[in-house]
Amino acid sequence: MSSDTVDGDTRPAPADPGRPDTAELSRPARRQAEIAAYVVEHGSVSANDLVEAFGVSVMTVHRDLDELERQGVVRKYRGGVTAQPTSVFESNVAYRLNTAQAEKSALARHARAMIEPGMSVMLDDSTSALALVDLLEDITPLTVATNFLPAISKLTGLRDVTLLALGGIYSATHDSFGGMPCAEAVEALHTDFLFCSVSAVSPTHAFHQEEEIVLVKRAMLRSARTKVLLVDHGKLQRTALHRLAPLTDFDVVVVDEKTPADLVQALRDNGATVEVAPL
Repeated sequence: MSSDTVDGDTRPAPADPGRPDTAELSRPARRQAEIAAYVVEHGSVSANDLVEAFGVSVMTVHRDLDELERQGVVRKYRGGVTAQPTSVFESNVAYRLNTAQAEKSALARHARAMIEPGMSVMLDDSTSALALVDLLEDITPLTVATNFLPAISKLTGLRDVTLLALGGIYSATHDSFGGMPCAEAVEALHTDFLFCSVSAVSPTHAFHQEEEIVLVKRAMLRSARTKVLLVDHGKLQRTALHRLAPLTDFDVVVVDEKTPADLVQALRDNGATVEVAPL
């Protein structure tokens, strides 16, 4: 089995359920990869939908879904399965990569204007921050620190970028490194900027579903001079299990222009500095 190493941590090379490479998989594993891609594409589907789409029995579908749920790719509910987030569960990275793409691109363009050559930048494991990576090539030299494996992979191809790959405990669900080892690596740094996102934002606070993710994000907040929260409008007026921080802990909260004006005003009324990114 192939493996990758980041800061001394070795992890198995992950499958991408959004784009499965099925050439060398067994028949059940190949079907499971195809089911995962189908659920990621559609968000939520019923078991009967999968029976019809893949021509297998209900029992086989439920057995495949049990395995995919064990891997953290999907979550079963009565009568169906979903890749969408809830207040307790974060979505698999393959699902997040395919949602709100235009909004994330707009947030990234707005964030890019804040960065100047010679700066140090920290990126969390959000797909919103990942969209910024593609815009960094012409503002080098830069130092970039991140725990997100897709960002690490892209940054290795950029010239004049000093990459600090933040290792720790690998999560296939998030395709990133976390836990206490990662938090300790983060706290050894002090960057000019942090660009990050969360899964849910109320008028006063940022939230995330998972305690381990919150641990690392809080360390990042402590380790950056200027903290920027990137939030597409679909994450607003929501909460999740763990409260990360008040919005006033961020120097800037960037939202996309699809955000209703009354929500922007509510954020500002509660003390947040809000900037609206045009699409």
